[in-house]
Amino acid sequence: QVRLVESGGGSVQAGGSLRLSCAVSGLAMNKHRMAWFRQVPGKEREGIAVIYPGSAATYYAGSVKGRAAISKDNVKNILYLQIDSLAPEDTAMYYCSATPRRYPPPALESSLYNYWGQGTQVTVSS
Repeated sequence: QVRLVESGGGSVQAGGSLRLSCAVSGLAMNKHRMAWFRQVPGKEREGIAVIYPGSAATYYAGSVKGRAAISKDNVKNILYLQIDSLAPEDTAMYYCSATPRRYPPPALESSLYNYWGQGTQVTVSS
């Protein structure tokens, strides 16, 4: 059974940083494309970062490029997302996701992903 469990969210002041974690079980991270999404109520889920298996190539949405870093530990089976210079517009529920399918980069559409965690809330105050 595949399970993705996010943690590390919380409330932070604008300008601060957070490191989100996603504990993965039931699938091999080195054979899946792993990604982070976020969603605000009433809006579509936004793909913000993806890391490819094998090459570990990474891609980012423009909204976080330059201040976010996705990484993974294939031994511990944990996916990470470091976000710096947080702003109120980063407030959202953050989800990790995975897919075994091969897609050309950046593959940041939510419909491409099979497995999802329950999310962790990030709230940024000004």
